[in-house]
Formats: sequence, C-alpha cells, structure tokens
Amino acid sequence: MGGSAQPELLVRRVFSVSELVSDLKSLLEDEFGRVWVVGEISNLHRARSGHSYFTLKDDEAQIRAALFRGVAQRLPFDPEDGLEVVVFGDLTLYPSRGDLQIIVRSLEPRGQGALQLAFEQLRARLEAEGLFAPELKRPLPEFPGRVGVVTSPTGAAIRDVIQVTGRCFPSIPLLVAPTRVQGEGAEEEIAAALELVAGRGVDVVLLVRGGGSLEDLFAFNTERLARAIRACPVPVVSGVGHEVDVTISDLVADARAPTPSAAAALALPDRQGHETRLDRDRRRLRAAALGIVDRAARRLGRGRESLRAHAPSARLLADRVRWAAAQSALQRGIGAHFTRSGGRLAAVSARLDALSPLAVLSRGYAIVYREPEGVIVRRAREVRPGDGLRLRVAEGEIEATVDATRELGK
Repeated sequence: MGGSAQPELLVRRVFSVSELVSDLKSLLEDEFGRVWVVGEISNLHRARSGHSYFTLKDDEAQIRAALFRGVAQRLPFDPEDGLEVVVFGDLTLYPSRGDLQIIVRSLEPRGQGALQLAFEQLRARLEAEGLFAPELKRPLPEFPGRVGVVTSPTGAAIRDVIQVTGRCFPSIPLLVAPTRVQGEGAEEEIAAALELVAGRGVDVVLLVRGGGSLEDLFAFNTERLARAIRACPVPVVSGVGHEVDVTISDLVADARAPTPSAAAALALPDRQGHETRLDRDRRRLRAAALGIVDRAARRLGRGRESLRAHAPSARLLADRVRWAAAQSALQRGIGAHFTRSGGRLAAVSARLDALSPLAVLSRGYAIVYREPEGVIVRRAREVRPGDGLRLRVAEGEIEATVDATRELGK
C-alpha cells in the first residue's frame, strides 16, 4: 500500500542570552585558548584597582583587552595610546556585555624591546622633570680624602678601580659598599649601598659595574636608583658598562665615565698633572727668589756708591746744625708758652682775690662769731645780752660782750 511520506519534525531550541553567551565563551576558549595578537593600543584606561583596559585595533577591526594589575606590575615599561604591541592572552567573552575580549598574559612593544622602551620612557619623564639639568651637577673634589665604591665585590669593576687607585694615588683609601648589580630587586640594594657609603665620611662615590646586555643593566635604568643618586649628599661618578652603554644612572650622576677604570681616574687627582704643576711652581719660585736676591744686591751696590760720594762727617755736621736749630726753636716755644700761661694765671688770681672774704674785710667789714660755739652770727636775734662775741676784721680779731640787741626795721 502506497502511502505518502510523513513530514520531518524540526525541534526548535531556544537559548537564553546567558546560555548563548556562555556557550560561545566556552567555544572560543576551547577552540582558540591563548593566542598571540598584534595591534595598536587605543582608549587606554587605568582603574584605581591597578587594572588597565584598552582597545587593541588595526585598520579594519578592534578587540577589547584587559591588563590586570599583577601582569601590569611586571611590565618594565608603561603601555600608552598609539603603541604597537604584541599581546599574548586568553580569548574570551565578557558575559555581562557580550563583548569579545582578550585577557592579557604578557605584553611587549613591537619593533623594539620592552627594556629599551622602558628606558626611553623613563629618560623622557626624568628629563622633563629636570633631573638631568647641568646646574644640578656638583663639582668633584680636587683632593678627596676618602672614596666610596658601590659595586659587586666579585666583579671585574672593583678590580679595575683598585688597580687604577694603586697606580694613581695609593694613599687615598677606598670604602667599598658591596651589592648585587643585576637581577630582580638589585636597584633597591644598590640604592641602600649608596646611602650607606655616603654616610661614612667619603668625599665622592663611584657607582660602577662592567658591561652587559640591556637586561643586565636594568637596575641602573630605574627611577628608584636615579632618585637615590640625586639624593646622595656627596658627588656621584657613574661608570656603568662599556663606552657605548648609556644608562639612566649615567645621565643623573654628577659625572659620567665610560668604564669603571675611567670613573676611578676621573674621581682621583691627576697625579701627573699635579707633579707637572709642582715642578713648574718650583721653577717659578726659584726664579722669583733669585730675582729678589739680585735686586737686593743692586740696591746694596748703589748704597755703597752713595756712601762713598757723601762723607759721614758732612752728614754729621748737617745733623748737628739741624739739632741746634730745633733746640733753639723748642726753647723759644717753651718761653712763649710760659709767658702766655703766666698772664692767664695772673688774671685768674685777680678774679679770685676779688671774690675772697679777706678783700671784703679790708673794706671795713667784720665777721662776727658767737662764743664759745664759734658760730657765725648773721641776725641780731641769734644772740642775747651777756653773750660773748669774737669779731674778725681785716687785721686781727676783737672780743666783745653783747649789751643789747636791736633788729632793724622794727
């Protein structure tokens, strides 16, 4: 029996949004997992939590990226807008928005190394701050009494410094502050060693290490060490790496030397130069002394000739004439002085005589004394009849007795 075919029943599955996003998220993570992606950073945002979010784009597409704090802290450079980077991370969906995004596991600049970029970024920032300004550079002491050295105690740099010091100025003591010069956290150890040696009475500090890769020199390209050098109370000479190497420490230090040996030679006095100057000064001093002796000899010769031309007896006679004239002038001056003084004394004596009580008595007045007290009587009421009196006149005294008293005007 022929019969017609039954229609196939289609089963329709309806997803919720969260189910769809969850399935897509699982599919992406299973199919792609961790991927490498190259693109340009844009719309970079740093959250207070320390996480960073940005868009990774090229000319035709873009994808969101999340850089969490732990990964960001391990980066030697700072991500910034416009920087082309290679990202390694987990491809996933952000469920709450349904956005495709990549969780960054590592990040490196494209076209240059991360450490080189970190160096350029820090250099530009510190230079803009003025940390490399020439006016901040302190002069090195001409004759340091003690030199500090911050370096590895087992590296070639310390041997080079000791060799140069022994050859140039072995009498100048070295104070070595041993430290690691590479590896994670080395910049903190170097900064602490710098602070330690600067407080031990040194006049200058050598910050030195041998050459190496950019990774080896990383500790000398950090902001921590740059600020420690600037805060050091004594001048710092940086001699890091080979002549072609330039570090942040070189730029911020008070003086830069291409090698550790050159740093030691720069900080120590120029022995040969000082010996040359001493020899030159000795020759000048000897020539000056001979000149003084020669001029004195010529003056002595002229004095002898003058003595021969002028006999001592003639000079003695002239001196006697001048002495006699001076003595006569002195006697005349003394006589005139006494004459003037005598006239002034007579005038003063005359004025004193005019004021003397004796002069008054000579004009007929008397001074009356009451006896026996000897008190001068000025008023009649000061005596009574029967009192004894003594009268002083110009020539002698008179004794009398009061018979009666009378006050005038009454």
